[in-house]
Amino acid sequence: MMVIMRYPAGHKDEVRARIVRVASRALRRHGLSGVSIPDLMKDAGMTHGGFYTHFKDRDDLLAAAVRAAADETATGVLAADHPLSESLGRYLSQAHLDHPESGCVLAALGTEAAKQPPRVRKAFAEIARGFVRLWERPRAAPKAATLEVSDEALVRAATIVGAVVLGRLFDERSLSERLLKAAHQAVTR
Repeated sequence: MMVIMRYPAGHKDEVRARIVRVASRALRRHGLSGVSIPDLMKDAGMTHGGFYTHFKDRDDLLAAAVRAAADETATGVLAADHPLSESLGRYLSQAHLDHPESGCVLAALGTEAAKQPPRVRKAFAEIARGFVRLWERPRAAPKAATLEVSDEALVRAATIVGAVVLGRLFDERSLSERLLKAAHQAVTR
């Protein structure tokens, strides 16, 4: 007699979330083309064959992973209940430069986004719009999907993402620290 093992309710959703979480961190660390599906699945404790149970294709996973990374940043470092200065201090920190795998997906992968397939580019575009809205003053809940924000929010968002991207390129820690401090001062003026 053959016994069929059934998974508990919600198991498939939990496994998918685990794969997305692992992919989100790995992609921010190694880049959008720097990690293979077999490696991601292995890191998630799964076989490569199980990938298609949870995702249509690689683009489906990438879009989900970048959205998950953005949600992590939006509800963590940039949570609306944090004062603007606290969020800036966390975002414009050496720890953020040193750990892209747990940082902002725009600063980690934004420069690669334009070269991605349409579904992945669309995910990045949505994240970018949401990110800019987070820097509107006063800090309020994000508005609708339209980009109705001030020039100040646009400049603030560009300044801090740019500071993190550039700060990661410098090979002198003192220069990256100066850059982060200068960006913080420019945004809070």
